[in-house]
Amino acid sequence: MTDLRAAVAAGVFGTDEAFRALLQSTVETARAIFHAKASSAFLLDEETDELVFEAVAGEGADTLIGRRFPSSTGVAGWVLVTRQPLVVDDLSKDTRFSRDAAASTGYVPRGMMAVPLLVEDKALGVLEVLDRPADIAFTLAEMDLLGLFANQAAIALDLLQRARRAQAALGGEGELAALGRFAARLEDAPEETRAAGLELLAALERLLG
Repeated sequence: MTDLRAAVAAGVFGTDEAFRALLQSTVETARAIFHAKASSAFLLDEETDELVFEAVAGEGADTLIGRRFPSSTGVAGWVLVTRQPLVVDDLSKDTRFSRDAAASTGYVPRGMMAVPLLVEDKALGVLEVLDRPADIAFTLAEMDLLGLFANQAAIALDLLQRARRAQAALGGEGELAALGRFAARLEDAPEETRAAGLELLAALERLLG
């Protein structure tokens, strides 16, 4: 019941689709603001130690969602491990870049900006912006702006993970299935009703142990 307890405490009962939409809107806006060919957000799957495409805007948007690669791969892997942002104008000259991994996606970028997606001290994944116009220099103000997008994407990824854990905990037979249906209805309930419902869920969780 650990996942259920965490879900009840956090009040996270939204659908996977709702939080994925929030993440998708973040990468689409980042792509538009930076006039980039593509933008993508990766989630770290701790069980398999892989980075997973969770949202893509621009190049690869129709084919890359759900694609996986080892978490240490390429620039994204370096950013994840070091928790440091990185800007590379010419990826062909950077040893951290994995051309083979990029080619497998069907798109090999020329340049990239990448930032870690952090919640407290935990690295959840990586946000990338690929191939800005060549004649636009990257500024410190833009780095700050990219950091804001990273914060938004990290929040969306955290919610997505919590929703999936809650759905896994509440998606079984009997008592958990009933709790899952009840929790799902709370998403669109008025605030006062939702608060009372969450209090009831917490009481039920304590009763079920």
